[in-house]
Amino acid sequence: MRVFVTGASGWIGSAVVPELIGAGHQVVGLARSEASAAALTEAGAEVLRGTLDDLDILRGAAAESDGVIHLAFKHDIAFSGGFEDATDADRRAIDTFGEALAGSDRPFLIASGTLGLAPGRVATERDGLLPAPAGAPGAVGPAGRFANAQATTALAERGVRSSVVRLPPTVHGDGDQGFLAAVVATAREKGVSGYIGDGANRWPAVHRSDAAHLFRLALEGAPAGSTLHAVADEGVPIRTVAEVIGRHLGLPVASVSPDDAAGHFAWLAGFLGMDSPTSSAYTRELLEWQPTGPGLVEDLDKGHYFAAPSV
Repeated sequence: MRVFVTGASGWIGSAVVPELIGAGHQVVGLARSEASAAALTEAGAEVLRGTLDDLDILRGAAAESDGVIHLAFKHDIAFSGGFEDATDADRRAIDTFGEALAGSDRPFLIASGTLGLAPGRVATERDGLLPAPAGAPGAVGPAGRFANAQATTALAERGVRSSVVRLPPTVHGDGDQGFLAAVVATAREKGVSGYIGDGANRWPAVHRSDAAHLFRLALEGAPAGSTLHAVADEGVPIRTVAEVIGRHLGLPVASVSPDDAAGHFAWLAGFLGMDSPTSSAYTRELLEWQPTGPGLVEDLDKGHYFAAPSV
């Protein structure tokens, strides 16, 4: 296939692109900077310059492709107070792709998240599929991303082979600068590897290579309107994560009370305190996806998260 990929030079995209090319697909990657364009060229992809706000460019690229994988999200503004703006931009891109692909039966995949799907119990691919109640806010925070995912699966009714690939809060691997790297940085800064309360709350996880493989399998064979979970570790207790971090950094490991969590972890607190174990049993059976990369604890023990920060 000729596949158009947004976010192609990002953390997930830079693993998806070689996965696709290695399977014989041709990749066209959206690049908003010279650095991104250079990285895509080096990876063997064709470069299309533009941003998520260039809807005409997105529309044209989708129309000329055999499938679209939409990974880009404005994380820079989302985590600086502009989550609603980022979610709105994402929805405009999704609607644009939907218009371009309607009636074609071509695949369209987006990335979404698992965190907060079913607090306190194991979430499955069936969770989070029902529309939000009338009058509920639909474009603020995670609710907005869930609404965008629902809009994507609904495109199946318009002749698009749409799928949502939900990612866990940590898609780990060497070079990760996401949640897990921020947790390590906080421990280093505070001089203690902390967890909230008893630390029994769990996070699902997946290695980046396994997530990339699932995106390819979904592109090639996921049924229209499907929701998939890129989850290898169903739920790793945050206290276990803190203990591994403390051991590698030579720091004490300690509980942080829920009342003090915001002061200690800053913006991480709301995420780090969630109990969000997640299953991928349906996904594994549907697409014969079997994660082969290291689990979260094994990957942490490799040591790359603890290299001295560059100056």
